[in-house]
Amino acid sequence: MKTPAKSSNAKPTPKAKPPAAASPAAPWAWELRLYVAGPTPKSTAAFRNIEQICEDHLAGRYHIEVVDLMKHPHLAQSDQILAVPTLVRKRPTPTRKIIGTLSNTERVLAGLDLRHGDEIPFAVRKGEKHA
Repeated sequence: MKTPAKSSNAKPTPKAKPPAAASPAAPWAWELRLYVAGPTPKSTAAFRNIEQICEDHLAGRYHIEVVDLMKHPHLAQSDQILAVPTLVRKRPTPTRKIIGTLSNTERVLAGLDLRHGDEIPFAVRKGEKHA
């Protein structure tokens, strides 16, 4: 049996590339969850403030998840949220919470246990004794 002749202007079909090996996604060094109650001015300010702090101090090593309790009220129970906006540091452990608009950078850094120039929280700094 003969195969039909191909026209001279037909393009060859490219070979399919094998699927890339799925590499496990590296977890973020800093996982933060910001609980808000809708798009209020305080919620918006809290997000802008934590985003700026993270860019300044944790660039490329953080992930912020925003949880709107107006849409998902049942999620407040898992982190025992009593007020909004509230920032929860999930990773690195231990879990830490900061309530408010996060406008005081020094207080936020202290609440996250992150000082200017720190790479790793809880690290013993030069001249300090580990308790």
